[in-house]
Amino acid sequence: MMTPLAWTLGGPEIAILFVLVLLLFGAKKIPELARGLGKSMGEFKRARDDFEEEIRRAEHETETPDTPVKEAKGKEAHQG
Repeated sequence: MMTPLAWTLGGPEIAILFVLVLLLFGAKKIPELARGLGKSMGEFKRARDDFEEEIRRAEHETETPDTPVKEAKGKEAHQG
């Protein structure tokens, strides 16, 4: 059984990763990177929510057919 990476990272490992990121990108770039990451996560969440809403709407439409269409068909039959 494989363990997730989050379970194997402890305090010292996270500190080493933070120092490496600081050395690679510099102190001024880290806030910009974090801001960009936050924006992209927000966009991803918004897209996911839109997709889930579209799925729910499609399920709802298949469960309950549109009643105005039925009424319109019924009126045409009585008139003709």
